[in-house]
Amino acid sequence: MKIDEREKIIIDTDPGHDDALALLLTIKSKKFDVLAVTTVAGNAQIEKVTQNAQAIVNLTEEKIPIFSGQPTPLKRKLITAVVHGESGLDGFDTNQTKFALTNNAAKKIIELVEKFPGQITILALGPLTNLALALQNQPSIAKKIKRLVIMGGAIDVAGNKNRVSEFNFFVDPEAASIVMQSQIPKTLVPLDACNQVVMQVDDFKKISNQKLNKILLPMMEHFFAGLIKDEGTTGILVYDALAAFFLINPDSFVTEKMDILIETTGELTSGMCVVEKRDYKEKNFNVDVVTKTDGQIFIKNLIDVLSR
Repeated sequence: MKIDEREKIIIDTDPGHDDALALLLTIKSKKFDVLAVTTVAGNAQIEKVTQNAQAIVNLTEEKIPIFSGQPTPLKRKLITAVVHGESGLDGFDTNQTKFALTNNAAKKIIELVEKFPGQITILALGPLTNLALALQNQPSIAKKIKRLVIMGGAIDVAGNKNRVSEFNFFVDPEAASIVMQSQIPKTLVPLDACNQVVMQVDDFKKISNQKLNKILLPMMEHFFAGLIKDEGTTGILVYDALAAFFLINPDSFVTEKMDILIETTGELTSGMCVVEKRDYKEKNFNVDVVTKTDGQIFIKNLIDVLSR
């Protein structure tokens, strides 16, 4: 495939250990023309996630512009993650990484979509604040985005932030609601699918790129410790990396069309994916939801790509 024929994408992210894996997997796969990385506050404050994003992109040795975005959700105070530690990427010291806060992610998303109408896929790995703001400021871009792949939500499994909500949708449910009700063609990779793929630290020891291996192992050890403490897992859940892999190998996923709205006012259910399950009601299918994935194919591909 010629370089200029690759699918154009924007990665909207809040790194995050799983975001870091997703960035590395997407960029190092060489399958995409990554036009920009946009950052949003979520796993940590905007300064930290932007610095983390820059540090991860630097590892790939690719020249990809990074535009920082919203420091807070649309209507709420920011609640950051626990599992990623104080820096948002504990185990990888990014303190010396030079970065810039541009505060214009939503504007850049609009500009790029307008420049390449119908050609851009957006991979959304954090709270959907930047994209929601872009849609509020320029509603017409909804019909100009080729597709949107979102890591977020919980359908038939427990939430990882409250009883029913996944972290990204919990942090900014108003943004999630705006995006889910938009006319953008969407695929959702929810906790249901992510919980099917559990990795161990030993899996990352198989990465033959020693430079990357030395960086990733301490990162994943810190992430695993955080997951055990906060979510009670028995391994490493790689959430965002699965959403990235959906772009690379969609045939290893099973999807189902669903009619989903996002709860924004519930005291106990804020951020919940509310699915229309009543057979006798007419459904407004607004998203393709990943229900199953092949974890072994994913793990093999992740190791292969990161070993390059």
